[in-house]
Amino acid sequence: MRVGLPRMHREAGERRDFLPTFVAALDAAGAEQIVVERGYGSGMGIDESAYSAASSRLVLGDYDDCLTQDAVMQVRCPQEEHFERLRAGTILLSMMHYTTRPQRVRRLAEFGIRAISMDGLVDDTGRRLVENLAAVAGDGVDSAFKELAELYPDFHDPRRPPVRVTVLGSGAVGSYAVRAASRYGDPNLRDAMAARGVKGVEVRVVDHDLTGHESYMRSLLTTTDLLVDATQRLDSTSHVVPNEWLADMPGHAVLLDLSGDPYDFSVTPPIVKGIEGIPQGSLDQFVFRPDDPAYEALDARASTEHRRVSLSCHSWPGRNPRECMEVYCAQLEPFLDVLLNKPADEWDAGSTSLYERALARAELGRWLESSPA
Repeated sequence: MRVGLPRMHREAGERRDFLPTFVAALDAAGAEQIVVERGYGSGMGIDESAYSAASSRLVLGDYDDCLTQDAVMQVRCPQEEHFERLRAGTILLSMMHYTTRPQRVRRLAEFGIRAISMDGLVDDTGRRLVENLAAVAGDGVDSAFKELAELYPDFHDPRRPPVRVTVLGSGAVGSYAVRAASRYGDPNLRDAMAARGVKGVEVRVVDHDLTGHESYMRSLLTTTDLLVDATQRLDSTSHVVPNEWLADMPGHAVLLDLSGDPYDFSVTPPIVKGIEGIPQGSLDQFVFRPDDPAYEALDARASTEHRRVSLSCHSWPGRNPRECMEVYCAQLEPFLDVLLNKPADEWDAGSTSLYERALARAELGRWLESSPA
């Protein structure tokens, strides 16, 4: 099987590419040819020569050369307007986020692309096998506390009350967010504050069964300095926190979106964020102050009347690209033998191989068959 590794061109801040060690793993797994886009790895300071040294089967090409291979691998899914450049039957391994990108799913199916969702590679209990959720929470919470430190009156004063953080969601991301928030998102800052006798952080976790109780939630928000959305919603068409509730929060409060769910008003009902009115961020811009034009650019169906400093990013781990790719490469390597050497039609969800079972479940056609109509 011939493999294409294109770069991601959506924004300057997106610098992630697979590492030379991953190219070596592709070679060892039996890739016939590995086509790497020119400039690959440059955003992480890796020279092309490091990739060439990793495999004698590597050739350099342009973006389209990479897309015409039997299998295409890229962390973030290519833009939908590029799907037509892939041949029907091409295996596309990327973060697909099927459940919150219905338009993407339709387009992939229309072009006959054998999509494999990296975020859908799970074990038999549903635990993700390719993830960097600790970095999602850690990088996001660290960034949010940096903003809060500038806004919170007397943040470094030992006489202030504890900082109060409310985390929505108690799953994996929520658990990591609790740990990060209890340390101000930065263990060094926590140590410095503790040494000065400054009161620490009180973290409160609110899960699904409580978020629907408006009076309770609004009372909680009056004393929330940092609100973190770490939810994994079964229904992404409904907000967890409507915009009007934000009026009850302190003026210095900060909102942090860790879920990464996008807005999509092209579908009915539309896909919306857990906290209504937060703009969709990127690696180029993930902090939005109340007067940011991004609020006005949102579809009018998302209310932005009540605003606080908000942080949102489609991929928090991408802020540290090399560390992120070290994690993803190590997690993906065990899948390569099945991916490259067994036809996708033969992948068996009942196989004795954990990795084959996971690939079968994450393949778009099988996912569509198992999803509710």
